[in-house]
Amino acid sequence: MSTPSSSGTSVKTGWFSKQFWFSDYMIIGYIVLFNLIMHLLAIKGFGYFRDEFYYIACSEHLAFGYVDQPPLSIFLLKAIRGVLGDSLVALRIFPVFGHAAFIILTGVMAKKLGGGKFALLLAAVAAFAPLGNYFMFTFYSMNFWDILIWQVCILIVIHIIKSGNTKYWLLFGFVAGIGLQNKISVLFLLFGIVVGVILAKNRTYLKDKYFWIGFTIAGLLFLPYLIWNALHDWATLEFMHNARTYKMTTISPIEFFKGQVLYNNPVTLVIWLLGLWFFFFNEKGKEFRLIGWMFLAIYVVFTIQSAKDYYLAAAYPILFAGGAVLLDSWLKKKYVIWVRPVLIFSLIFSTLFLCPITLSILSVEDTITHLQRIGISGTTGERHELGALPQHFADMHGWEKMVATIMQVYEKLTPEEQAKCGIYVRNYGQAGAIDLLGKKYGLPNATCPHNNYWLWGPTEFSGEVMIIFGFSRDVQRNLEDLQQYFESVEYGATFTCDYCMPYENNRQIFICRNMKISPQEIWEHEKFYM
Repeated sequence: MSTPSSSGTSVKTGWFSKQFWFSDYMIIGYIVLFNLIMHLLAIKGFGYFRDEFYYIACSEHLAFGYVDQPPLSIFLLKAIRGVLGDSLVALRIFPVFGHAAFIILTGVMAKKLGGGKFALLLAAVAAFAPLGNYFMFTFYSMNFWDILIWQVCILIVIHIIKSGNTKYWLLFGFVAGIGLQNKISVLFLLFGIVVGVILAKNRTYLKDKYFWIGFTIAGLLFLPYLIWNALHDWATLEFMHNARTYKMTTISPIEFFKGQVLYNNPVTLVIWLLGLWFFFFNEKGKEFRLIGWMFLAIYVVFTIQSAKDYYLAAAYPILFAGGAVLLDSWLKKKYVIWVRPVLIFSLIFSTLFLCPITLSILSVEDTITHLQRIGISGTTGERHELGALPQHFADMHGWEKMVATIMQVYEKLTPEEQAKCGIYVRNYGQAGAIDLLGKKYGLPNATCPHNNYWLWGPTEFSGEVMIIFGFSRDVQRNLEDLQQYFESVEYGATFTCDYCMPYENNRQIFICRNMKISPQEIWEHEKFYM
């Protein structure tokens, strides 16, 4: 379509116009499209991730809460599975489009902060660049929803500051409450905002009824999960205590900072540091100083807690946006304008070069070679021995073979024994893999003491015949352990895999008969929240 101009020539409008293809949000769209292509090329990765099995298992047991998480992401997964099924593409299409939304929302933040066209482009490319997000937005979990919810909450706060309309605290409270039903890390966001309100001289909000009503709404929406915990002996607190005590490693403030730099891509460092500068020292940014204090408050808390590097991922988009707006104003003069394309190219090139650290876009062998070439060791922040692959990739390996090995042991049983056989494993990854992948073999669901599997209790079996994973790599130690509980213990097989986590490799599987006591008698002592 075209319209006549004052000179008599026609000017193209709509889809065919130059204005459309170079409009603010189309510039963001190009980055989003590039990101989607990368994800879709790697959407199946190296197979199901350990936690995906657990999420699927939880979606078969809908409840108001779980040992390690609130219920929202599980309810959403139940709906997704009901429509799309259990394939890797079905599970991961929402995280993939979530990453696209992450980039779009970061661009919108730059727009809300007063950025021009280059600021939007730079903010979008900075949001494209964080390496850790390529993993967070690869597999289904509560984490990708959490990141997006933080972004929406922060955008609402920006709108409140700009518009002066405090009624939007009601919307903020609703979104934050929904977020708390997905992941309790939203509590840190609420803490950061309260600190920002106090330190940034936005204390008038503390006298505003809508501010307090908004926070009350968030609390009321969080209440069902609190009630669930109260009815289950505060399971989440026990889980968090055990994780900090027995699983997580203590890291120094310098190590935490290094983790943030690597997670977000080292090239983005200048942008998010300038984002902090923007909120504290720039005239345009001072209006939003609350955001700067919010980030610092949360950063300090996570540093003290030796938090995992991805815990803070949701707080960086607003810094990317602030830094992009600042650089947009600084790089307008002719003698520095050349920095603009150099910065964009550096962000994109570094992301493409480094993304195989977290995105399974290469073969296993090429991934290992690439990691070795750039000197990445694959630290996890957990007390686990690592193999050839870092944990986030290793946890995608071995599941099909593990279930097939169990099936080989299962086939050694007579039909009568198979009918009353139970399977006992050590962690929710093993149990979830058996429950999902074992369907095609006709295997019974697994019993497991790990997290919510313990709450679901031992499955219905008599204890007459069981297939059990040994706790040790030593056959004799496993036999001595299992013979305490069974009259007969027979070695069945050993599961091996090349690229899984070392603690999953060389697992010995035993056939145990005639349990001396009932499973219910020992179940209380089997609990493993971590």
